Amino acid sequence: MRAATYFSLSVLILHCSIPGSCFIQVSGIYAGVAALGSIIYTGFDSFVCHFKTCCDDKWIIKNLTGLEADLQRKLHGQHLVQKTVLGHIKGHLRTNNPSKALVLSFHGPTGVGKNFVSRIIAENLYREGLHSKFVHLISATKEFPHEGMVPFYKERLKAWIEGNVTECERSLFIFDEVDKLPTLLLDVIKPYLDYYEHLGGINYRRAIFLFLSNTGGADIGQIMFEHWQAGKRRERLELSHVENNIMKAAINADNHNGFWHSQLISTHLITAYIPFLPLGKEHVRKCIRDGLLNKNYFKEAGKIPQDLIDLIVKELTFFPAVEQVFSSTGCKRVSEKIDLVMADYKHSKRLEL
Repeated sequence: MRAATYFSLSVLILHCSIPGSCFIQVSGIYAGVAALGSIIYTGFDSFVCHFKTCCDDKWIIKNLTGLEADLQRKLHGQHLVQKTVLGHIKGHLRTNNPSKALVLSFHGPTGVGKNFVSRIIAENLYREGLHSKFVHLISATKEFPHEGMVPFYKERLKAWIEGNVTECERSLFIFDEVDKLPTLLLDVIKPYLDYYEHLGGINYRRAIFLFLSNTGGADIGQIMFEHWQAGKRRERLELSHVENNIMKAAINADNHNGFWHSQLISTHLITAYIPFLPLGKEHVRKCIRDGLLNKNYFKEAGKIPQDLIDLIVKELTFFPAVEQVFSSTGCKRVSEKIDLVMADYKHSKRLEL
C-alpha cells in the first residue's frame, strides 16, 4: 500500500499547485486518488506475482481433490493416515481464520511413508511443492547436532519461524527426525502453535506444522502384530487404539530428546498423533510395482511379471523372525533392490522393455 500512498500524495500536490483548485475539499480528492492509487498498486502487485512466487492463490493452490487422490492411489497400507491427514487439512483450510495452527505428528518405523506423505501434502497445497519458498523442511541432525547449543538453537528457530510466517501466513513447516532434536528445544515454538490471534502483529494460526518421528514405532508395531494375531483385518484398527500409546511413548522417550516432557504435548497443542503402520508383503509388492513403473522398467502395471516381484521381495527382510509378517524397512529399500534385481533379470529373460 506504500506505493499507492506515494502515488496519491503526488497527484494531490500536483492538483493543488494549480491556482484556484484547492477550494475543492481535500478529503474528497484524497479519497478518490487513494482509491485509484490502490487499484493501480493492486494491479501492479498481481502483475508481479504472475512471474514471482507470492503468498496468494496462484502459488498456494490448496488442491484438496488432488491430495485425496494421491493419498488413496500412491500411499499403501496406511488407512489411518489417509483418513486423518485429509480430514484435518480439509478442516484447517476450510476457513481463512482457523482457531490455531494445524500440528500433525507423524509416528512410525522407517520406510512407512512419513516423508512421502509430507511431500504429497506439499505438492497439493503449493504449486512448486517442496521447492516452494513457503515450504520449509528442517532436519534435526543437520540443523541441531549439538546438545550443548540449545539456547542458541532456540533463538535461531524462533527467528526462522517468525521470519517465514511474516512473509507468508500459509507456510508449511516440516520437522524431520524430531526424535533426535535436543532436549526441550521444541518448547520454544509453543506460542506459535497456541490459540493466540496475533503475536507481535503476526497471525500464526494459518500455518501448518508437520513433525516426523520414529518415536512410538515399536509400540505401533506391537499393536499391529497383536491385531494381526487376533485375525482382525488391518482396516479395523482405529486411531483411538494407537494414539494414546504414541503420546506416552513420545513424552517418555528414553533418549530424553524430541518430545520428551514437551509442553507441546502437556498443553495439548498437537492436533493429532498419526500412526504409520508397519507394511505387510502385499503393500511392499505394490511399492515394487510403483517403483518398476516410475523407473521406466515397464510401461504398464499389467505387464510386470509376478515372478520378478517375488524376486525383489526376497531381497528384503521381514519380522517377526518366525511369522515374517511385516517389512523391517517398509518400502525404503525397494528402489535399490529393484535396480539390483533388474540388472540380472533383464539379461536372463531378455526382456523387451
